[in-house]
Amino acid sequence: MTPKLYLSLVFHNHQPVGQFDFVNEHVVGVGYEPFVDLMERHPSVRAAVHFTGSLLDYLLVHQRPLLNRIRQLVERGQLEVLSGGYYEPILITLLDQDKVGQIQKLSTTVEDTFGEPPRGMWLAERVWEPHLVRPIAQAGIDYVIIDDAHFEAAGYEKEHELFGYFVSEEQGHTVRVFPTLSYLRYAIPWATVPDLVSWLREQARQQLPTRQPKLALMGDDGEKFGVWPGTWDHCWGEGNYMEQLFTALEAESDWLHTVRPRDFIDEYPALGRVYLPTASYFEMGQWSLPPHRFRELKGLKREFEDHNRQDVLRYLRGSIWRNFMVKYEEVNHMNKRMLLVSEKVHAMPEGRAKAEALDLLWQAQANDAYWHGLFGGIYLFNFRVANYANLIRAEALAEGDDALLTVQQFDFNKDSTDEIVLTGANFNAIWKPHLGGMLLELDHRPLRYNLLNVMTRQEEGYHDEIRWAAQNGLLITPEMGDVTYESRDAVRAKETGIEQYLLYDWHRRGAYLDHFLREDVDVYAFYRAFYGEQGDFVNLPYAVEIQATDGEQVTIVLRRDGQVWVGDQQRPIRVSKTFTFHQGADSYACTYTVRNLSDVAVDVRFAVELASGFDGGQDLDLCFL
Repeated sequence: MTPKLYLSLVFHNHQPVGQFDFVNEHVVGVGYEPFVDLMERHPSVRAAVHFTGSLLDYLLVHQRPLLNRIRQLVERGQLEVLSGGYYEPILITLLDQDKVGQIQKLSTTVEDTFGEPPRGMWLAERVWEPHLVRPIAQAGIDYVIIDDAHFEAAGYEKEHELFGYFVSEEQGHTVRVFPTLSYLRYAIPWATVPDLVSWLREQARQQLPTRQPKLALMGDDGEKFGVWPGTWDHCWGEGNYMEQLFTALEAESDWLHTVRPRDFIDEYPALGRVYLPTASYFEMGQWSLPPHRFRELKGLKREFEDHNRQDVLRYLRGSIWRNFMVKYEEVNHMNKRMLLVSEKVHAMPEGRAKAEALDLLWQAQANDAYWHGLFGGIYLFNFRVANYANLIRAEALAEGDDALLTVQQFDFNKDSTDEIVLTGANFNAIWKPHLGGMLLELDHRPLRYNLLNVMTRQEEGYHDEIRWAAQNGLLITPEMGDVTYESRDAVRAKETGIEQYLLYDWHRRGAYLDHFLREDVDVYAFYRAFYGEQGDFVNLPYAVEIQATDGEQVTIVLRRDGQVWVGDQQRPIRVSKTFTFHQGADSYACTYTVRNLSDVAVDVRFAVELASGFDGGQDLDLCFL
């Protein structure tokens, strides 16, 4: 007789703040609704599910009947709904009061919607740091689910020691921690159901020293089951994998018991105490690396996998999540902007305005635009638009609609050099004097819009794979249909010829960057960032002079005495740019003075680089302001 084994299936469902409505409608139809249908057909199978607040907000408006069906599953003890940060933030990046506030907001919404207060939570991208135990516990959470990779980093063997849950502690606060097993994340839904059942049976036979029944937990994205490319047919269509799986779980129920995590906690004690290091899943650590290190790590992983070196692979990992704030200046900028607004919002007196500002701030903390990995992330314009819109409105509420023009110099982005930060009733603006005196952010408050919401084109670790696949006929594009290649070097792309767009900027993108160009530079060369730059103004420091008048007018002068190559000689040139803002005005002025500081005439080609990001809302074919 096979010993008892518990299996807990946890499905994490998320759609970002700023997601298009047509995308939300699609994922409900191909992923979330088929799952509810499946649970209703198999009432003896228990599971847990997590909906982020941004997805719940959509479902509460557009899919009430579906939520009512989920509530019925909860009421009969078949399904557990988890909490988490409401708008799926990377918790480690937030002030502690925002961590607690976001979790409590989702817990309240889950209880109101499904009738049962949540005890567990999903941790966004499983980005863990040891200090999280305290705010998670303070938010009223009993347990959290993270990867087995975190435990491996602490010296545990995932093959034998992670069949249950543990307790972690910080400053006297405790939280239970469930590891999600990587084997199950990859096996479901890709291993055959008989092979999966055989693996589970083998785990049941290898009992724990305490003779306590084992728990095998799988926690993964719900979108993997029908939403990701090619998965609908496999999971719900011709492959019908999920129906086969749930049928097998019922057939093996004499020894294999599906369980909600909350029920397992009530029945069995923890396997022990654990203190886990800063970590996320393996791929996240790879994505956060610089491109050349990304490729090195990928090569090492492939080599050790080919030689079955599990003794080495368990210690192999990349960087930490925070390195995205080094890898992408735009991520760091948005993060520091968020922290600045958070301080202002939390300083507001209690009341309706603060509650609204808090919710806007929390929406702006949605993680999707703060990193980049398998999907678009920071490169997805609509996500950045949404985050900035919410930050701009939250700050306006904190300062009041009649806020006077103010200007400060301080180290806004935490790199040891000062930025210039202007705020007022109609505009926010941030300059980087140390980097060409460029304007990095220009918000129009009435429109809740950052006019300089642009990205610097930079190399990614996977770009070489795209080029190689294109050169060798292994680039798979949508018009090719359901094509598969045996080569593991085949790459899927959204369009033919995408490798032609892999161009890189040599400086950060912004506005009011000052170029001295050679005569042969045309628009195409500038677009390709392949041109001759004759001056030293684009990315070097400018001196600053600020004049402010009683909150009604601010004038900012940025000046650099630099050098420009004229023929084979360097000539001294002064560039001055003066910005003038008036309180309440819907426009500002920028004037330039370019002065030859040498005693001979010079013939130069001066150009000012501007940048702007325009949004079409729900219409992908339009851009407007």
